[in-house]
Amino acid sequence: MDENERQSEERGWATAKTLAEALPYIQIYDRETVVIKYGGHAMGETAVAKQFAADVVLLRLMGVLPVVVHGGGPQISAMLDKAGVKSAFIDGLRVTDKDTMAVAEMVLSGAVNKEIAHWITVAGKEADVRGIGLSGKDAGLLTVEKTTRTKRDPDSLIEHEVDLGFVGEPTRVDPKLIKGLIASETEDWVPVIAPIGVAEDGQTYNVNADTVAGAVAGSLNAKRMLLLTDVKGVLDRNGDIIRQMTVEQAQALIDDGTASGGMIPKLETAMAAVRAGVEAVVILDGRRPHAMLVELFTEYGAGTLVKA
Repeated sequence: MDENERQSEERGWATAKTLAEALPYIQIYDRETVVIKYGGHAMGETAVAKQFAADVVLLRLMGVLPVVVHGGGPQISAMLDKAGVKSAFIDGLRVTDKDTMAVAEMVLSGAVNKEIAHWITVAGKEADVRGIGLSGKDAGLLTVEKTTRTKRDPDSLIEHEVDLGFVGEPTRVDPKLIKGLIASETEDWVPVIAPIGVAEDGQTYNVNADTVAGAVAGSLNAKRMLLLTDVKGVLDRNGDIIRQMTVEQAQALIDDGTASGGMIPKLETAMAAVRAGVEAVVILDGRRPHAMLVELFTEYGAGTLVKA
């Protein structure tokens, strides 16, 4: 046996050992719903998107019922620049006027949504796993109301309302369509949901994708919600990753300033999802190869787990 053959044999044994160690975790998640929030800069990289799709297909083949909710902020910004539409942000939320809303819906429900669904279908072709693109407007999936925000004047300290335009907050999720798709005994569907919702008066709104993912996960009583981000998880004051925390501990990190910036809304989303019935939410780095598989099927996981 030459060196190449010996190394191949060793890799084979290592792979078999990894699969055997994953068995208890595979059984835990068998026929359980896992909602995955997919977004960030990785969405714009074809190779990373293909790997994400392949991992989603593998989850489905291992008995997990994945539901994907995606964002698309960078893609919206790029399209607005091409169209010559200026964009403004208040507290991290895009001010969405009529023109911006039209572009946001076109990008989210159109190009981005269908591309993710397509890559899942391509990755699952041999096993007949198919991605199916949806938005919150389909079958009354996501009902929203206009988001209200207040901002305090630094001089007078008086709070005044800020108009974000067509930005919404979920008020109701009707999960019947999603449940019907993932429970199908004849097809292996993977729903891919764009964060667009409709108010009671019929007006369309752009909704924060993290918030939509949390609301969808709560409506499905998901076993896990995976919040894929651009950081490895929640860090303590020493810069070390916190592997696990309760909702109360997460709130304390916000209150004492340990969690700051973009981590605050992610923790708030995680806490809201747990309170809505999700068993646990994991904040993890979606840029790392196979991060979802490491989180679900290994002992130590890949990010920070928030639970009740």
